[in-house]
Amino acid sequence: MEKTPRGTSVGVDDPYEFAGVCDYLTGDGNCRYAFDHYEHDPEFARERAEDDYECPVVDPESDWSWADCPQFRSRNRDRECVRCGLEEKRMAHDDERPLLEEHHLSYARDGERLTHEITVYLCRWCHAKVHNSWARITDDASPEPDAVAELEGRRSREYDELGFESAAERYGEDE
Repeated sequence: MEKTPRGTSVGVDDPYEFAGVCDYLTGDGNCRYAFDHYEHDPEFARERAEDDYECPVVDPESDWSWADCPQFRSRNRDRECVRCGLEEKRMAHDDERPLLEEHHLSYARDGERLTHEITVYLCRWCHAKVHNSWARITDDASPEPDAVAELEGRRSREYDELGFESAAERYGEDE
């Protein structure tokens, strides 16, 4: 199983199994990284410019995979835990700790520079299990009772805020 630089588990054997489409891929199959960030990797940008910025991974005639692209990045945008399915519930104007945390699946190996960012969301409880034990992201898991209680508490406060209360009721009448 893949490990972090501190030696804790990331919960997967192959991070690319969880990678989606590259964040830099445009809808028409072009590489936005080469166009927008050419100064970071001029050689890569020149190669993509020679091919009209076409992404070689999505080219049906190419044998490239996401792992072959030096600028690949895939960050999960779904706001639910990929392990247990707990959904995020953020309260506006509140400092509460989020229910979900970004979990990195890829790290630099043997002191090498990290080139691919692959991240998913895990709830705080699953995140701790994955890093502190042999729990895997692919485990058949249900949300922890504490996680469900926290989520329901946030929903209750949200519904309380949606209820109508006149200013006179809220602040009391001074008459």
